[in-house]
Amino acid sequence: MPELPEVETIRRDLEKVILGKKITAVCVHHPKVIREPGLAAFKKGLTGAVIKRILRKAKLLIWELSNGKSLAIHLKMTGQLVYPGGAKNSRLAFHLSDGKTLDFNDQRLFAELRLLDDWRALKFIRGLGPEPAELNLEQFKEMLSHKKTRIKPLLMDQAFISGIGNLYAAEILFRAKIHPERRANTLKAQEKALLFKAINDILKAAIRHAGSSVDDYVRLSGEKGGYVRYHKVYGRQGKPCLVCNTPIKRINQGGRGTYFCPRCQK
Repeated sequence: MPELPEVETIRRDLEKVILGKKITAVCVHHPKVIREPGLAAFKKGLTGAVIKRILRKAKLLIWELSNGKSLAIHLKMTGQLVYPGGAKNSRLAFHLSDGKTLDFNDQRLFAELRLLDDWRALKFIRGLGPEPAELNLEQFKEMLSHKKTRIKPLLMDQAFISGIGNLYAAEILFRAKIHPERRANTLKAQEKALLFKAINDILKAAIRHAGSSVDDYVRLSGEKGGYVRYHKVYGRQGKPCLVCNTPIKRINQGGRGTYFCPRCQK
């Protein structure tokens, strides 16, 4: 699933090419991706609207439109936005006033599109915790102090801190030298500080390199993100740690594959 760096990359790419353009038509090839309202209202509410602003909240993209409505796009596992589009297998196509098409692809039909009167009222939005960039170190330390949860699932809990998923949680914990099964309330002040720095450093670096293409994620142009070559543990089971040469280990944690170095991370 695209995480904060991937969705932010797409947001920035979209801002460069579709901002200020009018949606002249919406062709829906598979209605399942539209979660609300119904198909006819969805198409009517978008057609003729100008894209005024493009936001990102955690892993959600939001287009604010000239008619006061907003389009919320949750890419989930396999959702993609590609411009210029025109592919025959797209699930939905936005025809724009520049004569080009923006395709919405979703191989497994997990993604969600919602046309809303007020995106702030969306249940997903109301349940989000703060993003890392919205916190200072002292706030982060306080958030951790009373949590008995294992640290990796906690970092992935969108109600605790938003935008981090499985991939970046693994990379962050390796950078901070913290074992993924540590309880959050056992972390010392110095470890919390290292973790806070690792979160911000990893996410900023991933955005700088346009995210990580490990599954279906691609940039708006269809190109892959370049951060994969900087991964230290994710997807490297059995390969030597790049710091100490110990084989990277993979365990199941909360139903997700968790990668770490058993020597570097304590």
